[in-house]
Amino acid sequence: MLFGKPKSQLGVDIGTSNIKIVQLRPKDNKFVLETYGTVNVAYQLSNKDSISSITQTAQLLKNLLQKSGVTTHKVIASLPNSVVFTSVIEMPKIPEDELGTAIEFEAKKYVPLPLEEVALSWSVIEERTKKITKDTKDTNLGSPTGNTKTKVLLTAVPTAVVDNYIKVFHEAGLEPEALEIEALSLIRSLVGEDLNTIVLIDVGAKNTSINLVDNGYLRLSKNLTVGGDTVTTSIAQSLSVNFARAEQFKKDFGLTSQNQQIPQVMRPILDIIKNETVQLINLFESRGEKIDKVLLSGGGAKLPNLSEYFSTVGKPVSLAAPWSNVLYPPELKGLVEPLGLNLAVAAGLAMRHSGD
Repeated sequence: MLFGKPKSQLGVDIGTSNIKIVQLRPKDNKFVLETYGTVNVAYQLSNKDSISSITQTAQLLKNLLQKSGVTTHKVIASLPNSVVFTSVIEMPKIPEDELGTAIEFEAKKYVPLPLEEVALSWSVIEERTKKITKDTKDTNLGSPTGNTKTKVLLTAVPTAVVDNYIKVFHEAGLEPEALEIEALSLIRSLVGEDLNTIVLIDVGAKNTSINLVDNGYLRLSKNLTVGGDTVTTSIAQSLSVNFARAEQFKKDFGLTSQNQQIPQVMRPILDIIKNETVQLINLFESRGEKIDKVLLSGGGAKLPNLSEYFSTVGKPVSLAAPWSNVLYPPELKGLVEPLGLNLAVAAGLAMRHSGD
């Protein structure tokens, strides 16, 4: 690089149970892992009245930055899917300088809040060429010719939520460069240049997002209010044990047949996620389109035998590979690899190009 060392970027993912950070430096077509960290957090930032939550979250983040040895103050951060409205809308092809005004007018039909109460953003979904097969010819998936519409990803976040996040970063001594929804970060770190049509399921502690990714772009994102903690709580109640012990049972036994009671307790919750996935696949394919595979991510995806459990959706199912484009010292493998699914959002944020 002619103008010095590539700049490091910091991704911060403030989840419902943890703050996760990843600092990466671009190198050729990959990234070098410079540092990472995670800390438990119990304060939600989505509420309008959360001064104490902001202060305590900022202090936790500041301590995490110091312990992790972060070297940049500029941050790319995620907004949880649960507080973000997303929709893909179609607009007529009009001059670019007129598109913004037209989208804002159209957004009133889709956003469930007054536009003056939300931070509205949008991006044009570009069509990337897929490999031409009989299926793509039949359904016109790979043929943009004759298309008179522009697809636009519309996102809206309550301004109160955005303000809370910005306050946290300022109190922690960080300079926020961009905020984006978790789904876009996951696509960057887990999907990359893969042009297949993918259902990306991110199982968090308290929420699960089901994301339809087609041709590298987000087409739909749905949030469910169940996650890994929901499963653990159910086990704790069924076996009359505390949360920590139930969490250990979940990790030890998972969905194996060694202990029938634990899988039976977990299945009704996991079925909520699986049934929503099946409905999405059926809806998408009823239009003549085709889902190629399912990827599982998030800390909850580490549940033993979860991929096999989801195999009944009728598509190839696998755990995502968050570190596939990240370089780190071999001696760190034992520490870094197990955390990959937890850190996928933060890693995707740190991979964001500064001009995006």
